[in-house]
Amino acid sequence: MAANERAVALLRGINVGGNRKVPMARLREVFEAAGGTGVATYIQSGNVVFQPPGPLAEFGPALEAQIEAEFGFRVLVVFRTATELAAVVRDNPFPQATGDRDLHVVFLLEPPAAGYDAAIDRDVFLPEAYEVRGRDVYLYLPAGVGRSKLAEALAKLPGTATMRNWRTVTTLEAMARQ
Repeated sequence: MAANERAVALLRGINVGGNRKVPMARLREVFEAAGGTGVATYIQSGNVVFQPPGPLAEFGPALEAQIEAEFGFRVLVVFRTATELAAVVRDNPFPQATGDRDLHVVFLLEPPAAGYDAAIDRDVFLPEAYEVRGRDVYLYLPAGVGRSKLAEALAKLPGTATMRNWRTVTTLEAMARQ
């Protein structure tokens, strides 16, 4: 990470269906108490843009422990630097996607192992498609994610991840550039 580079934290599985409630104002306070500066949140699903006090590899575990202490449950946090998020937007392999309904990005904690998706026959899911780029998986779902068989199949694969729609991804990327 470049010195003074902003970052984005993507919290997994909070404020979904009224469960695992995390108020954004309190979440910003937790990030600030952990040493983050310039902290801003976007919508209620756990998206935080901030300046970390040092390397994300050191900040992440301490932050997760503080979140658990504050809210009473463990929350996985996936980080991307502003540079990494800009590359996600720039390298979109599905330019035909028109918005937040049909394009999503799954942010993985670690890159997938080689051949992790060997059991998936991509042709079965057409016109749905996906593309893996490092620690990010782009999902093109023309009918949306709600009834997507491809998204369901990919969710069963090993690995820890959190998903965001394209509007959220591009908004966070713009916030991280500020």
